[in-house]
Amino acid sequence: MSSIGDRNRSRLSLTAGVIGIGVYLMAGGLYLGSGLVVPYPWAYWLWAVWIGGVSVLVSVFRRSPIWTPIVPIAAVVLWVTVVQIGHWLFGWTA
Repeated sequence: MSSIGDRNRSRLSLTAGVIGIGVYLMAGGLYLGSGLVVPYPWAYWLWAVWIGGVSVLVSVFRRSPIWTPIVPIAAVVLWVTVVQIGHWLFGWTA
């Protein structure tokens, strides 16, 4: 038998996981819109990275859903970093 505390922790963990998945899907909007800011060869790589991140997201969700919100945060940080470095080095603009 599980205690009430275990059920609450499990529910909290699952809720965090579902929120993480939702935020990751919203972060996909940044990656999808990359074609407006980034030249297409680079945009294709960003799209591939986002699709690869889906497998990471699923893996993290299966192991420990409470850590799932870290994946979209990392995805947004990566996108901002790539776009900013591209702007500085290559002059990418919208």
